[in-house]
Amino acid sequence: GDPGFLSSEAAPPHRLSCIMSRFPDPSKILARLASGGAPLAAGGAVLVGGYYTVNNTIYTVDAGHMAIKYHRFSGVGSTVYREGVHLRLPWFERPIVFDVRARPHTMTSLTGSKDLQMVNISLRALCKPDPNQLNEIYRSLGPDYDDKVLPSIVNEVLKSVVAQYNASQLIMQRELVSRMIRQRLTERAKDFHILLDDVALTHLSFSSEFEKAIEQKQVAQQQAERARYTVLQALEEKKKTIINAEGEMESARMIGSAMKHNPGFLELRRIATAKEISISLARSANRLVLSTDSLLLNLMAGGPSQLDAEYALQAKKK
Repeated sequence: GDPGFLSSEAAPPHRLSCIMSRFPDPSKILARLASGGAPLAAGGAVLVGGYYTVNNTIYTVDAGHMAIKYHRFSGVGSTVYREGVHLRLPWFERPIVFDVRARPHTMTSLTGSKDLQMVNISLRALCKPDPNQLNEIYRSLGPDYDDKVLPSIVNEVLKSVVAQYNASQLIMQRELVSRMIRQRLTERAKDFHILLDDVALTHLSFSSEFEKAIEQKQVAQQQAERARYTVLQALEEKKKTIINAEGEMESARMIGSAMKHNPGFLELRRIATAKEISISLARSANRLVLSTDSLLLNLMAGGPSQLDAEYALQAKKK
């Protein structure tokens, strides 16, 4: 809150000298730095050199990775370094780290079948480098080995396998085709030191004209099956009619034989029929007045019926 400290114009000269005496002399500071500059420079050089040495001598291999070393005089080494902290010679050696985890790759190929149908087929493969051949992979292909190799060999294997099957076989024998593609692709990838964990067909499609022809064929087959079923149903109905006719004929023959040898058979049948009619009338809520003779209900009639007379006449003839 002292105004003399804030404004040099308002403060007297002896006051300014007192204020300036509170700060160190810049000339003394420069003299001290000049006298101690060599040790400070040496200490800074040691720190910088130590940091450079540690940073360029130690390197770390992360989980799921492996490393090899490139030496400026001997080239790529064959020793494989796994996860953890490792040492190297600064400037002479540098690590080359590979990701050895399985990575997915999806590729599509347009090829022709045995019957000259165009097939659009998609394949998904899980690949990784052979850990024992990392030096050869780096020497011949580089770190992007999968992008250089897989598209060409996948296209080659798909075309060679699909050309052995018809379009219908590709649909009905898809598992067999997938197994053959996986086997051949695995063998082909081994030539480049690449391991395939899994190979699967994810998509299989044909041209629109071929798909329409397949649909029409399926419809025709369904209609043929329906017509065949109709014919079989008609044959079964015919057999049923014949069996029913034969049964009725046999029944009529047996009834005629029974009537011929036993004249009372007809009377028993008339009684049974009258019983059924009486049960139906008893259950009906309507009240009807009908003739008992027409309903076969006159069972206690005194005189013999016409049929009884005929049976008596036949008995006399015998």
